Amino acid sequence: MEGRRSAMEAASRRPVLSDIGNFVGGHPLRYAAYKQGVEGKMIPIGKNPAIAASRPMTRRFAASLTNKQTWVQVQKQKIEPVENVTWGIKHQRTAPFSSSSNDSKDFVTIDVEECAVKEVIGVEECKVKEVIMPAVIEAMAEDPAQHCDMFDEVEMEDVSDPIIPDIDSCDSNNPLAVADYVDDIYQFYMETENSSCVPPNYMSNQTDINDKMRAILIDWLIEVHYKFELMDETLFLTVNLLDRFLACQTVLRKRLQLVGVTALLLACKYEEVSVPVVEDLILISDRAYSRAEVLQMEKLMVNTLQFQISLPTPYVFMRRFLKAAEADKKLEFLSFFLIELCLVQYEMLKYCPSLLVAAAIYTAQCTIKGYRFWSPTSEYYTTYSEDQLLECSRSMVDFHQKAATGKLTGVHRKFNTFKFGFASKYKPALFLLEAAL
Repeated sequence: MEGRRSAMEAASRRPVLSDIGNFVGGHPLRYAAYKQGVEGKMIPIGKNPAIAASRPMTRRFAASLTNKQTWVQVQKQKIEPVENVTWGIKHQRTAPFSSSSNDSKDFVTIDVEECAVKEVIGVEECKVKEVIMPAVIEAMAEDPAQHCDMFDEVEMEDVSDPIIPDIDSCDSNNPLAVADYVDDIYQFYMETENSSCVPPNYMSNQTDINDKMRAILIDWLIEVHYKFELMDETLFLTVNLLDRFLACQTVLRKRLQLVGVTALLLACKYEEVSVPVVEDLILISDRAYSRAEVLQMEKLMVNTLQFQISLPTPYVFMRRFLKAAEADKKLEFLSFFLIELCLVQYEMLKYCPSLLVAAAIYTAQCTIKGYRFWSPTSEYYTTYSEDQLLECSRSMVDFHQKAATGKLTGVHRKFNTFKFGFASKYKPALFLLEAAL
């Protein structure tokens, strides 16, 4: 009994252990031992206050912090806010140094946002907001020149161009996608698309027809194309053949529909597997022309065009640009709706096919999302910036707004069906028009 009592007395006389400055993190004075002061206040025992720790500051831990190549510049009087270009955050440092009473050792409080604390102190918890580092600062600031180069390199990486994904990588095993030379194909399309364009004022050479008659004919051809369930390529090639022929040949008003029917016949022969017979086209035109007249116009058309049938149309660019935009069915249907509205409009002949398609996809994205959107990937593969598309896009918004009114509503009725996802019911992106004001 006496032995146990003497052991307890010896333990009570044992001096309380104080902090030796080897803990980092946590709140200061959390676990410090206290003693009664002269004025009755509780003060920590020892020269330095104890600091709650999540990890002891061993030599190995201090060396690992130094090896992370993170340099914190310490000024003993004033610490300025530093913009850290490496992580894109701001480390706010208190000035002057915080210190407790009767404490001669300086330390700095660093506010580390989000997950950047991983890079500063190597702590895995991203939720740490305040780290008190009494002994690590000097170890990290021993060799400033060694770490300055690292900041410069990372800063150059931050301002570099965004990484553009390879949209053809998923088709590397598909022989029909010709992923190995698809870029060369579209580069050729870009270089030769001007040959498929017609003068935007070619109607001035026509004496008996005008742009309104052209619009009526194309609106009717869109309905015929939809009724015969033909391929999309056929429609765009039909309009291209029609415009190129009218730009070279003067046509009477009563034979304008014959030109349109013949252009449709040629496009079907070039694109379709199952071609409509001539009798079907004569029937659809209310027997206004005979079989001999259709065949004679076909011969005149191919000779006038010098048999140049295969030229880039908006359709070939549409498929490529939709792939770059990672389009779903909604975006695809709405883009085709807008581009077919442009087929009817004579004034849109001033734009080349690739720009028309890029503007249609841009307008469709803005319509669906409700704000302006044009990704770096789309800009890279289309070669058009957002500013280059705005003028054409605003015209499309105007056409979209008026699509359901007037006499020429063939496109609107076509895309107001379940087959095309009721694309014509989308509200036009009027904010693009407001931006022009």
